[in-house]
Amino acid sequence: MDEALVGRLEAAVSRLEALNGAAGATARGGYGGQVDHASAHDPAILAFDELVAGAVGRVSAAAGKIGAEVAEVTRVLEKAFLVGKDLLVRTKQTQKPTVDSIAVFMGPLNETILEANSLAEGTRSSHGNHLKAVAGSLAALAWIGYTGKGCGMPLPIAHVEESWQMAEFYSNKVLVEYKSKDPDHVEWAKALKELFVPSLRDYVKTFYPLGPVWQPPGSSTSKAPSAPCPPSASLFSSSAQSSQPKTGMSAVFAEISSGKSMTQGLRTVTADMKSKNRTDRTGVVTAEGKEAHKKPSSSSTKLPSKLELQMGRKWIVEHHVGNKNLVIEDCDTKQSIYVFGCKDSVLQVKGKVNNITIDKCSKMGLLFKGVVAACEIVNCNSIEVQCEGSVPTISIDNTSGCQLYLSKESLETSITTAKSSEINALVPDANSDGDWAEHSLPQQFIHAFKDGQFTTLPACHSGG
Repeated sequence: MDEALVGRLEAAVSRLEALNGAAGATARGGYGGQVDHASAHDPAILAFDELVAGAVGRVSAAAGKIGAEVAEVTRVLEKAFLVGKDLLVRTKQTQKPTVDSIAVFMGPLNETILEANSLAEGTRSSHGNHLKAVAGSLAALAWIGYTGKGCGMPLPIAHVEESWQMAEFYSNKVLVEYKSKDPDHVEWAKALKELFVPSLRDYVKTFYPLGPVWQPPGSSTSKAPSAPCPPSASLFSSSAQSSQPKTGMSAVFAEISSGKSMTQGLRTVTADMKSKNRTDRTGVVTAEGKEAHKKPSSSSTKLPSKLELQMGRKWIVEHHVGNKNLVIEDCDTKQSIYVFGCKDSVLQVKGKVNNITIDKCSKMGLLFKGVVAACEIVNCNSIEVQCEGSVPTISIDNTSGCQLYLSKESLETSITTAKSSEINALVPDANSDGDWAEHSLPQQFIHAFKDGQFTTLPACHSGG
């Protein structure tokens, strides 16, 4: 280790010790000398001091090499850990907070986390990933506010790991960006990860696997930072029962346990009230009732069809069923075409357009002169597409059954498929004038790891 690095580590530790001393003075002022003396000999607090001096110190030393916003957000990180130590000291002199008072107890830490978030949010800095990594990781310190199963937080160890997983997304971006550019940033990112996993996680696992140790109830040294709790009473004491009427399942169980007759309050059913003796209910469904039931459902499912040009730029073709004479004639290369929800129909485009998209159609046919950008087919079944001119790209996504007829001008097109099956491309047969040669595009692939990387080849099936 060179002298410069040792110097930076010593400077970082000195700064942490100075902040630690200020936090200790605050604790002494708030709780008295006896509290500070007890915490000074607490193994858990001493181990936390070692965590701050070691793991946090390494992050600070690496941030000192980078400077700028990275050093600033790292100072907020240092502050958060020192606030966390102060909260750990307070837990031993504070009764377990209630759901309402835990926010007051964790207030200083929440303010520090918000300070880090304010540095990370909305920034366009070149160090944005550094800022977001720190801001996201500080949520791991919230384990100090764990009060039990009903607090809405997992156990402290799991909380630390989950919080770091969210922050690691940005930490990994720093590693990838600076892997071959600047080792100082890589050192900082690695030190930040080691601070939380494994250092903080192992600390929590050793001293607080089930959460902080709060002041036992009834102690006179301190009280919970909350409103006084309601007076306790025996669950079986009649004086403890609420004067408010019971509702829901409580009312049901109260009625059962009251000892009253289960049939009390029920009415007697006479012979004329029975269904078999009622003349107004024959059980026969009339034809008029059936028609009245069917008519609304059939009319509500039918949507109006469209074939129109919107804003002079986009052709909309929607909800055509059984229409095989759809034609778009007056079009140009600045316009696009969007076909949606058509069935058993055929669309002919007699000019060249910029883009064509077919979405959620079945048994649909498309014939077009050519496109400037791409022809896209998504979420379709049984589609036939024929291009008479050129098309740079054909994209097929989540489609079952597609026949592509490509002219000589469109043989250089690039075809992209994803989550699709039964895709066939037909091209002019070179050996026969006017015939088509059919080629089935593979839908199964074999991936193999060779020479440090994966290779992908289409699966070939041969008959036995």
